[in-house]
Amino acid sequence: MKEESLEASITLPASAGGESGNVELSVVMPCLNESETLESCIRKAIGFLREHGVRGEVVVGDNGSTDGSREIAIRAGAKVVNVAVRGYGAAIFYATLQARGRYIVVGDADGSYDFMALQPFLEKMRQGYELVMGNRFLGGIRPGAMPWKNRYIGNPILSRIGRLFFHCSARDFHCGLRGFSAEAFRRMDLQTTGMEFASEMVVRATLLKMQIAEVPATLDPDGRSRPPHLRPWRDGWRHLRFLLLFSPRWLFLIPGLLLMLLGSVGVAILWPGDVTIGSIHLGVHTMLYAAMTTAAGYQAVTFSIFTKVFAICEGLLPEDPRLTRLFRHITLESGLAVGFALMLLSAAGTLYAVSYWSARTFGPLDSSGILRIVILAAFTFLLGCQTVLNSLFLSVLGLRVRRVKDVSL
Repeated sequence: MKEESLEASITLPASAGGESGNVELSVVMPCLNESETLESCIRKAIGFLREHGVRGEVVVGDNGSTDGSREIAIRAGAKVVNVAVRGYGAAIFYATLQARGRYIVVGDADGSYDFMALQPFLEKMRQGYELVMGNRFLGGIRPGAMPWKNRYIGNPILSRIGRLFFHCSARDFHCGLRGFSAEAFRRMDLQTTGMEFASEMVVRATLLKMQIAEVPATLDPDGRSRPPHLRPWRDGWRHLRFLLLFSPRWLFLIPGLLLMLLGSVGVAILWPGDVTIGSIHLGVHTMLYAAMTTAAGYQAVTFSIFTKVFAICEGLLPEDPRLTRLFRHITLESGLAVGFALMLLSAAGTLYAVSYWSARTFGPLDSSGILRIVILAAFTFLLGCQTVLNSLFLSVLGLRVRRVKDVSL
């Protein structure tokens, strides 16, 4: 995203109040064909600045409007930033880069938020809060302002998932009205360009242990005659996908541990012999699936480590002290040793199976008995190979992490 920043350009370096170099508040509005409501939003924001004596400006991030929105914004007294990179997040990101305020409030330009009611956001930021979220469920949602599937399914579920994954205090992850300090914006180093930008801001602020507050925000029906840009199912999936990708623990680690536990219990129970539970008979074939489940879980657990290391290396997640302590004990050499030990155990089991077969002149065997040995030997060999390859790959990732740290110094 940062490589594309030259595609954003200021087309009007005008201020909507305040003096150059001494701007306290920038009101940023993403815009894509909002000619019906944009002027009203800008005038309300300017009215708020004047009424409360706040030195500020209004910055519109125009995302390629073709309905005259850019000209309307200029006439209304806003500074317009042309953003060639498409997407809700891109419009906010590049407009905020050009904002001069110490504090920034972002709000949709569709008339659904009252820009005369920004004082609670500004007060919280003056108190030291680095991210101030609007909460529509506290402030009130007017009839017709939010589709029922967003109000009762999408927003509550995604917000609860976000709080569960990241222990965040915010209860309305997707409110389009929010404030943050310019310093917090730089520290968050946001990357996404689409609607998931809203979730990324909350997640990264939480991971960076920023002070987050919530204030009530009222949601009104938007003033446009056309359908909104939001696509509930598609954008909801993008938000959920982002939350999962930013949380390797919930995406890989916890499911992997559950699979390993379930599979290991199955192998342990079926190793001595078949088991009958009521009318259900579990035999060697079930044991094979149990071993496969354990292997899949083990791979998921290692993927959680890979993802975490890669995300830290790329700056998507902050460093994790627990991971650092883990790598003091788990090294390439220890991983290779464990992997080769598992492969030797597999070889021993295979030799035992071959000798068992040889003692019967390589003739027909009791498949149930010998299969248990073969399954364990094959399963142990698979785990050994996975451990060796995973250790080598993790070592490569570790080299990358160290190189990045050295460059940063």
